[in-house]
Amino acid sequence: MKVLSLLLGSALALGAASVASADDTRLHMINCGDNSDEDAAVQARLVGEWEAANPGFKVDVEYVPWGQCQEKSTTLASAGNAPAIAYLGSRTLKQLAQNDLIIPIDLTDEEKATYAPPVLGTVTANGMVWGSPRAFSTKALYWNKDLFEAAGLDPETPPKTWDEMFTFAQTIKDNTEADGFGLAAASFDNTMHQFLNYVYTNGGAVIDDNGEIVFNSPNNVGALEFYGKLVDVSQPGPIAYDRAKLRPLFTEGQIGMFISGPWERNLVGDVNWGVAPIPVGPMGGPGTLLITDSLAVFKNTGVEDQALSLAKWLTSPDNQLEFEIAGGLTPLRDLPGVQALRDEDPTWSAFLDAIPTGGPEPFVTDYVGLQDVINEAVQGVVLGEVEPAEAVEYAAEQLEDFK
Repeated sequence: MKVLSLLLGSALALGAASVASADDTRLHMINCGDNSDEDAAVQARLVGEWEAANPGFKVDVEYVPWGQCQEKSTTLASAGNAPAIAYLGSRTLKQLAQNDLIIPIDLTDEEKATYAPPVLGTVTANGMVWGSPRAFSTKALYWNKDLFEAAGLDPETPPKTWDEMFTFAQTIKDNTEADGFGLAAASFDNTMHQFLNYVYTNGGAVIDDNGEIVFNSPNNVGALEFYGKLVDVSQPGPIAYDRAKLRPLFTEGQIGMFISGPWERNLVGDVNWGVAPIPVGPMGGPGTLLITDSLAVFKNTGVEDQALSLAKWLTSPDNQLEFEIAGGLTPLRDLPGVQALRDEDPTWSAFLDAIPTGGPEPFVTDYVGLQDVINEAVQGVVLGEVEPAEAVEYAAEQLEDFK
């Protein structure tokens, strides 16, 4: 198999110094994010190992901020100057595939079996896999134990339901100088992501298995109503906050709870914190939004086989797990090393246990349109400009254009 031979190359060459030559064929790789994190260092080493195993090919990695990288990849591809490979949000894949800009990722049954089905669901459309999952996150509830105790709450008992979460947040707000909860409602993609955690913990959905929009449901009306209710116990001006801006409030003791991913475990500083599953709504059960970022291989670059080889090398089980551990990401696969993570640090459990009951980021042909529509509904309710039922109904009608 050509791709396999490219992936393996010369086993003796792995780890050898990789020296660029003027005659090398270049692979342009666009990577959303920046190269300052520890996972970037792991990736750089793995890219070097791939180059050593595939003499004559060099990878030029270009880091582009998240707010620009996905548009840049699409624009270059549409203009006939596509990168060989790009690391971007899986939500872009259906649109890229529909526009015939990327190739499917041919996974064997054995390779597919290494992923939980909900994970593959984030990259699959029309029966084909369009990206090689690279980064994965689930979400959980962080709480400040000292603020719980100061408010008269049991610091070791987090809320398990929405009603409890609201009551606990109100108690913190009433009995301390902090706000009870951190609420994201900015015009940014993770506002939609935050809201979808409530959709999934209340038994809702955006798109069903047949690709039909099912957003207009009592479950989602209830989720949006509760999201709006949280304004009363959250920090002032939530439309100025995306999820990342909630962390400083939490680390400074200004909010008692917020929902985020496993990377916060390494970033919240000296707060006496705990982490637990996202509380469940009255119409649902345990859940979380499952988000992946993926490596997409672009068409008509002349190096599709090499780019596919690189994607598979970077996301092979052992390499992928090393990348995830370095970046504080939820592991994509249930490997022995994952259980070791849980044994060493039980705070991983809230994120790992959420995978089987999680729901994928909706896979649509216009991801920007999707997030804009849902964010508009969220902001309208948060600002008190529209009733939840009306906002959900209107959003559902608009989403029909993005299936």
